[in-house]
Order: sequence, then structure tokens, then C-alpha cells
Amino acid sequence: MISRITGGDPMAATQFNHGRQAEELVQAGLMRDLTDAAEAGGWKDVIHPQSLIDSCTFEGRIYCAPINIHSWQWLWLSHKAFEDAGVPVPSNWDEFVAAASALEKAGKTPLAMGQQAWQNAGAFNVLLVAIAGKDVYNTVFADHDAEVAAGPEMRKVFEAAANAREMSKNSRVQDWNQATNMVIAGQAGGQIMGDWAQGEFQVAGQVAGVDYSCLPGLGVNEIISTSGDAFYFPVMDDEDKSRAQDVLAATMLDPVTQVAFNLKKGSLPVRGDVDLEAANDCMRKGLEILAAGNTVSDVAQLVSPDTGSRIEDLFSEFFNDPGMSVDDVQSYFVDIIADAR
Repeated sequence: MISRITGGDPMAATQFNHGRQAEELVQAGLMRDLTDAAEAGGWKDVIHPQSLIDSCTFEGRIYCAPINIHSWQWLWLSHKAFEDAGVPVPSNWDEFVAAASALEKAGKTPLAMGQQAWQNAGAFNVLLVAIAGKDVYNTVFADHDAEVAAGPEMRKVFEAAANAREMSKNSRVQDWNQATNMVIAGQAGGQIMGDWAQGEFQVAGQVAGVDYSCLPGLGVNEIISTSGDAFYFPVMDDEDKSRAQDVLAATMLDPVTQVAFNLKKGSLPVRGDVDLEAANDCMRKGLEILAAGNTVSDVAQLVSPDTGSRIEDLFSEFFNDPGMSVDDVQSYFVDIIADAR
């Protein structure tokens, strides 16, 4: 996407995550200013939480259209896997860890995880907010406090990550949806993954609360992050394409589109005024947490892409190297936070 835009061959629309991924493109004047369209559509009045529109704002102007809220903080559990292992479906992370040996004896992989850096780092971030809590999460990622990153509350998180590494050691798949399929098929006990995984369960015909369970905040801290997908519209020389960009942006934020799209994807709508009577159990849980204000900003909204890449590299190494100790990974992480932008 960046190569085409900077190379003078921009697409008419493209998607980034909420956060700072497109920041330099906006600064360079390569993205359309959508402020007029946002004001005409009353985006600031209907988009919730406010952080979503804030992530699209640069120097007071709006440069993207948020289309959903997707949160990382979910543990998806296979009822079949736990039934085969002869243990109850867990209600929190500690119970899940305790059930790992029974799952292994039944030939199951306790924790499915794709072998990609963003999945490894994402799982760690979920463990952080679930185990250490919202305040520690914000202090580390928003305030870049290296002292807290080196503290005892964070050590508990790294110990939990070591458990996750052990539980996922036999998960050899690459992509996140392959790991989700292990849960759907009953080959794995669970997966830490964002609410987009819900679309895979829906396509497979599985029913929330019957075939699988979803634990927001790993059943420990019911908190969700408010990242998601946002569409940007590169500056175009063609007036017809520019008008089409306006139509597409307005359509994406239309209440009917918001309901149809998010029910398919498994994410939450960015509008607070839509009818979601068709929502399943897991989406309702997310909506209740969102309504209660139990949210945190996504890591991508709090650190630069460079810092985010360093965090991903670290946890890719950690999850793939059983020899890296809890002390070592915490020390490396502290160095990254100390240098974070």
C-alpha cells in the first residue's frame, strides 16, 4: 500500500488499523482530508468511543473513516476439546492453564497459536491487560514507564507468557485462522485471538455458548481494546474517483452497513446508535463491556510502528525459543519501553 501511494500509483481506498500506521502518509499530504464528509455525517456525534475518531485526526482534521472496533482480548474455547479431555470448560485463564495437562493427555494442543510475530506479541498484550490490569497496561504502553515494566506486576505477566509458550509448543500452524480452525475442530483447547475469530466459528456453523465459549479479558479482567479497521482515501487526480471516495466513506458509516458488516466479521460497530438484535452471545458481551467503558486503546494507538515492530520481534523470539528465560525477556522488554516513541 505504502509503495503504491508514495510511488504515484495510489489505489482509491485502502485500509489500515486505527493508530499511527498511516501517520507519515498523512503528514506528507498523500491522504484525503475527510473532515467535510465527517461533519456532514455527524461522525463525532455517533462514533464511539471517541478514541476511534481521535486516531483518524491529525492537526484537527479527519483523515480516515473508522468501520469497526476489533478487540484482541478474547480467549476462544472448544467445548469438544474439553469434553474429550474429561474436564469442564474453563471460566478463566488460571482454570485453562490447570486443564492443560488433561488436554495433552487427550491428544490436544492446549493453546493454538500461529507462528507469526504479530500473533505472539498480541497474545502477550492480552495477558498483560488481563493479569496486570488496565492501569499497568496504560502506564507501560501509553506512558512508556520502564520502571513499571521492570516491576513485580509485570513479572506475573511474563510468567503467564511462559505458560502460554509451553501450552502452545505443539501448535505448528502459521496463520491465525488455521489456529482458530484447530479450536473449531476440537484439536486445541483454546486460542487467544481478537474478535475477528468469531467469523470463523460462524462460517463453520458453530454456536456461541453451545459449541464454543468466549472469555473477554481471559475471564480475569473483562476489558477490551478499541482498535479496529479504518479506511483511508489517497489523494486522486481523477475527480470522478474523488467523488466515489466520498460515497464509499459515507456508505461505510451508514447504520445499515455497520450492522451487516460487523455481524459477518464478528467485530463491534463504531456507531453507538445501531440495532444489533441479531448479535450473538459473544458480541453482546463485547457491547456490554464497551457500554460500561471498560476499554483500553490498542498498543498500535500508543506506540510508534517502529516500537511495535521491536515488540513483535521480541515475542516472536520468546515464543519460539524455550531457552529464553522470564528474566531475559522482561529485561529486553524494559529496554524497548525505555526507548519507546
